[in-house]
Amino acid sequence: METEILKLKQWVAESDNIVFFGGAGVSTESGIPDFRSVDGLYNQKWKYPPETILSHSFFERWPEEYYRFHREKLVIEGVKPNRAHLRLAELEREGKLKAVVTQNIDGLHQAAGSKNVLELHGSILRAYCSRCRKPYSADAMNHGTGVPRCSCGGVIRPDIVLYEEPLDQEIMSRALHYIRNADMLIVGGTSLNVYPAAGLIDYYRGQKLVLVNLSSTPYDQYADLVIHEKIGEVFSQI
Repeated sequence: METEILKLKQWVAESDNIVFFGGAGVSTESGIPDFRSVDGLYNQKWKYPPETILSHSFFERWPEEYYRFHREKLVIEGVKPNRAHLRLAELEREGKLKAVVTQNIDGLHQAAGSKNVLELHGSILRAYCSRCRKPYSADAMNHGTGVPRCSCGGVIRPDIVLYEEPLDQEIMSRALHYIRNADMLIVGGTSLNVYPAAGLIDYYRGQKLVLVNLSSTPYDQYADLVIHEKIGEVFSQI
């Protein structure tokens, strides 16, 4: 694996138009569980499957049950960025990294110092009224009991993309622009099984597609470099 990391380090040194595309595996080293691993949220016992609880129709119909799950499983206070987040922020400051495209909703890239972060699935750190769209802080959702409500009477909801909801087309367009024009695309901490986000890789036109993930992905055979290691350990060496 040392040879692969040395090659990645060399490519990073030679590139000045890098884009990073990441998923839940980027944040697991910060203590946030992913969704699909053996210990992930989707394999824990719950009254309803997490996919169901995190859907638009479930939130509309049973907001009380949604918020019980939200406060127990999605509140991430006190979590810190790890070595991958920090190195990506450094690469941006060095003028090498042009954008971070993330499926994560935890805000850890921004906490590490990254500025150009495209959040495909929104952020759990923001909230708004589902009726009048008035913005709220995460505190309105994360503490207390019952369903948080706006002054207009509407239900306050997290600013995330729930199942059954479309991705933000403006953010998708910007992500496509950066990926299409990148000379190097580093994909890390994602199973690449969730669409339409995973399909963004198909728009990369360069010759330096790097996949860093603990397990194999459907795109390994198309990558120019594959590293099956913890992403924090890899980024600490580049």
